[in-house]
Amino acid sequence: MVDPRPTIKNADMNEDMQQEAVECAIRAFEKYTVEKDIAAFLKKEFDKKYGATWHCIVGRNFGSYVTHETKHFIYFYLDQIAILLFKSG
Repeated sequence: MVDPRPTIKNADMNEDMQQEAVECAIRAFEKYTVEKDIAAFLKKEFDKKYGATWHCIVGRNFGSYVTHETKHFIYFYLDQIAILLFKSG
């Protein structure tokens, strides 16, 4: 079970969408154990709800430098796992 208290590191996203990202991530962690599957779940859910094209990276150790659409970016932790979710394209 994942600790449901997120640590938001950086966000360019409204509060409602941030909350949806966290709740969606918690559902993904409850359903999947492989990081790739968690990322795919988040990406597909946000594509459905907010339109294409979302990208998601999930893991314990990665660097990133991305370009995103304004108001469509969040980087947060659940437990020790980082989630980077953004819309681009």
